[in-house]
Amino acid sequence: MGEGSFLNLSAYWSAPEVATNLIVFFNLLGALILGLIVGYERSYHGRAAGMRTYGLVCMAAAALTVIAGYPAYWFGGQANTYLAGDPTRVIQGIVTGIGFLGAGVIMRDGLNISGLTTAASIWTCSAIGIMVGVGFYASAIMLTLLSALIMMWISKLENWLPSRPAIAVTLEFQKNFVPLEHTLREVVYSHGYEIASGSFAIRSSNEKLEWHFVAVALSKNSGAAMNELASGLSTLQGVEDFSLAHARN
Repeated sequence: MGEGSFLNLSAYWSAPEVATNLIVFFNLLGALILGLIVGYERSYHGRAAGMRTYGLVCMAAAALTVIAGYPAYWFGGQANTYLAGDPTRVIQGIVTGIGFLGAGVIMRDGLNISGLTTAASIWTCSAIGIMVGVGFYASAIMLTLLSALIMMWISKLENWLPSRPAIAVTLEFQKNFVPLEHTLREVVYSHGYEIASGSFAIRSSNEKLEWHFVAVALSKNSGAAMNELASGLSTLQGVEDFSLAHARN
């Protein structure tokens, strides 16, 4: 490797490049904090996407946006010499394609949704690869570290913060039996839960009614254990079968 090659490599770690990467990092950190705040609101109300999902998406979106504002520092500041095409179009194609890949890992099981954080991490990984590709090495390393911290520690932070655990419930009633919704709500409330707005669904099969809903705890410590809630729901008149599962992210 000649002297010119070493000079080209050192350009990626020059003082202006490092200073620009620090600016990018603080943008990432600010976006992460704001995304975590929005995600906490969703997590607190028992929604599927929580702090990790919102934090990763907000941070990755900021990464792709902020590097577009510093094209003079792409490829070690040598874009005019080596750039033969429009990299923004390449980035657009990558982000779109990775979006479809992320959608493939999202699973829905009744009222439960899983894989959202995995999908967000895949999308974030594409942002890391793009940043490496355009030569923002320091920012890519910082984004990688922040993403790893989110995946490892934010779930623990969510458990420490006040929250409202959510349980997905399915009730199957006896043939031709018509249950009363207010009776169900009273039983759920007596166990420290309420039915999440917009989650109530009714299905009829072979003259049997099936009720699906998400029970959200009134507070972090108010909700009874799942087996206690199951026992309470089993005593409802006309209940033939039921299932409960933690609403997961």
